[in-house]
Amino acid sequence: MSKQILLNAFNMNCIGHINHGLWTHPRDTSTRYKDIEYWTDLARLLERGLFDGLFIADIVGTYDIYGDSVDVTLKESIQLPVNDPLLLVSAMAAVTRNLGFGLTANLTYEPPYLFARRLSTLDHLSKGRVGWNIVTGYLDSAARAMGLEQQPEHDRRYDQADEYLQVLYKLLEGSWADDAVVEDRKQRVYARPDKVRKVEHRGEFYKVEGYHLCEPSPQRTPVLFQAGSSARGLAFAGNHAECVFIGGQTHSGTRAQVDKVRAAALAAGRDPQAIKVFMGITVIVAPTEEQARAKHAEYLRHASAEAGVAHFAASTGIDFAAFDLDEPINAGQGNAIQSATKLLQDNAWTRRRLLEQHALGGRYVTLVGAPDQVAEQLIGWIDETGLDGFNLARTVTPESYEDFIDLVVPELQRRGRYKTAYAEGSLRQKLFASPSAHLPADHPGSTYRTPTNAPTGAAHHA
Repeated sequence: MSKQILLNAFNMNCIGHINHGLWTHPRDTSTRYKDIEYWTDLARLLERGLFDGLFIADIVGTYDIYGDSVDVTLKESIQLPVNDPLLLVSAMAAVTRNLGFGLTANLTYEPPYLFARRLSTLDHLSKGRVGWNIVTGYLDSAARAMGLEQQPEHDRRYDQADEYLQVLYKLLEGSWADDAVVEDRKQRVYARPDKVRKVEHRGEFYKVEGYHLCEPSPQRTPVLFQAGSSARGLAFAGNHAECVFIGGQTHSGTRAQVDKVRAAALAAGRDPQAIKVFMGITVIVAPTEEQARAKHAEYLRHASAEAGVAHFAASTGIDFAAFDLDEPINAGQGNAIQSATKLLQDNAWTRRRLLEQHALGGRYVTLVGAPDQVAEQLIGWIDETGLDGFNLARTVTPESYEDFIDLVVPELQRRGRYKTAYAEGSLRQKLFASPSAHLPADHPGSTYRTPTNAPTGAAHHA
């Protein structure tokens, strides 16, 4: 049986996300991002299209590398201003029944004890439809805003993340037994004291002593997303991630990335297929190829290549504005996103080439064509690379999602490559066809789970 394509809408609680400058298009509504109806309408639209989830990116800090200022960032609204993504979920969950929510939160600035409560609360309110995109941050502007001199070194951020996940597993999996809550009105017992355990953690980065503040949510631990592609990031993904987000440009390069993710899972003692791999992609579709190409040309007239390069500058830590148009860009080893810096090391890049690459305001693979052409290309990416699905970036909002839902989804369904109805259950059950809403047995987080018949006492783990 052919693999069915998984699909997330890729978005952010801001105006300019990936494809920059398109907020100037007369049909774009992204400046309404501050209105809750903007998000509830989007959630209903995506559920109509049977999207698996809405993946909401986030950033702490500002893009101040390009031109050594935030001038372009502010003029083009390059993820600034940006609002909190987690606060959107309650409203969107209330108007949907199946759509999942992948939420980005930077663990460097989120104390694990309080963050665990936020995750459990959202998992309760959404009836088990929440995922967490684990990020450690890469902007020195964020570090300075939070009282640090600069970001911790790249691999040390992952050391901290490993311990952060230990604390979360202890709280989410180990503090309350499944049968702790009895709601016995006659005996006046809501939760049994012998079934709720105190977490005691003493580590290098965190010291926590206390009971998890929430009773067990449907999934306990949300679905875990991650996007690191460095050697250290892949090792982290192999241990913790259930979904990994990659950026691909060619089939062969993407296949190599997918293989590395699967190998990392195997090295961690997990099933290589236990991780779903998503690639970011942009789609411009219309009823005919001619109309799609005309729409693409129209979008290009509103896009900002410079804004896209300014965004990329922050990812690499390199001020591209300091280079002449055709001057070779020399990239050293930085402390930002290593995969972005490696891209420059492997090629003879100039600012002119970067501007050409970012013509649509971003550098994702862009598919342009009629519905059958786009469907065939998406299937080709899945079959030739081992990908499981896509994070579909927006261009003109909400038009790009409407076009995909009305034109591409029916084509994929006709080919048997996209679901015709949602499965029942939590986000984890939908994504993995799992009988349980909880972490699988081969996931390290499951080892922190309190047995149903566990005695009272503190939850100790190495």
